[in-house]
Amino acid sequence: MSAKTANQKRTSPAVNLIAGGGAGMMEALVCHPLDTIKVRMQLSKRATAPGVKARGFIATGAQIVQKETALGLYKGLGAVLGGIIPKMAIRFTSYESYKGMLADKETGAVTSKATFLAGLAAGVTEAVAVVNPMEVIKIRLQAQHHSLADPLDAPKYRSAPHALFTVVKEEGFSVLYRGVSLTALRQGTNQAANFTAYTELKAALQRWQPEYSNSQLPAYQTTMIGLISGAVGPFSNAPIDTIKTRLQKTRAEPGQSAVSRIMVIAKDMWKTEGTRAFYKGITPRVMRVAPGQAVTFTVYEYLKGKLERSNWAFVGGSFEE
Repeated sequence: MSAKTANQKRTSPAVNLIAGGGAGMMEALVCHPLDTIKVRMQLSKRATAPGVKARGFIATGAQIVQKETALGLYKGLGAVLGGIIPKMAIRFTSYESYKGMLADKETGAVTSKATFLAGLAAGVTEAVAVVNPMEVIKIRLQAQHHSLADPLDAPKYRSAPHALFTVVKEEGFSVLYRGVSLTALRQGTNQAANFTAYTELKAALQRWQPEYSNSQLPAYQTTMIGLISGAVGPFSNAPIDTIKTRLQKTRAEPGQSAVSRIMVIAKDMWKTEGTRAFYKGITPRVMRVAPGQAVTFTVYEYLKGKLERSNWAFVGGSFEE
């Protein structure tokens, strides 16, 4: 395992808030349509009908645009934007904090194992704090098939705040944490793979290019390694994400525990739809997560560099540990 020495300043929480929030906002605006298509594919049971083929990625997107207008691809965006700034701030701040705790106490070196564990812990932290409630609301909005072009086609949930109010009123506050164990597992494995791959690829490029050993890589290189690192997670935890989506979309049955519901959903998918059902939406998910991480890391590194070179006191300015 490689070890990276902690010879540079620690990023301040203010920088993580601004750079992480800006990066997350840009990622959401660029990639949200792919997430909506992914959710529709995961919720679809079209393939269970006799003689009916499952609708693919392009066909699903085209149907949404045809029936609900292009704005239908942005359903649930309000819920995402409402949570993206705290989510990204928590992700990068907690990652740096966990990485500091796992670093060698004498040398400050951070091993690949420590990077993996820090990413895992950061993913679980953001899942519990922000991601799960945000996704429950987002999925409820994305699951609605109303046309945004028809004012008479009134949906149950009119907006993210209205959906939040309605869901909590009808089903209780605890519904916002439905599927939290699966979300934590998905986010944890995502960020563990993401940060480990990104850190290792970045270190390799800096070794091959000594002129960047103590400075930022060119933006196109950051984008490429972000794209590669972002593609790792979805392939490793696609079944978790599909089960989580179905769990969060439906109402709970009285007296049924979360574990039993997860088992019922998984068993029903296996029995009626086959193994491929667990990988529904994998194409748009990879197409959404991989470019999303590329956008996130590129914008984050850019804003972080700008902020740390600034003289603004509230972001820490320029200093060395």
